[in-house]
Amino acid sequence: MKAIWNNKVIAESDNTKIIENNHYFPPEAINKQYFTASETHTHCHWKGEAFYYTLEVDGKSNPDAAWYYPETSELAKQIKGYVAFWKGVEVVE
Repeated sequence: MKAIWNNKVIAESDNTKIIENNHYFPPEAINKQYFTASETHTHCHWKGEAFYYTLEVDGKSNPDAAWYYPETSELAKQIKGYVAFWKGVEVVE
């Protein structure tokens, strides 16, 4: 699977986990140069507290377009640290 935004591959892996129709990429699969930590946090009642990244590609910014759970509930332990996308990021095979 590949995550693409602004014509750049920002993550790529054969080992994504699918939860609620989102592909979660292992942390080592993201191209870190495109990711900046955000101050945004949200809470999922069954996964835990989500932290966000802003994507920066070729001078364009996509705030809070990626998220991950640094700690998870027991039910979501398979995605601990994995990164998912939204806000116009394409996830394709």
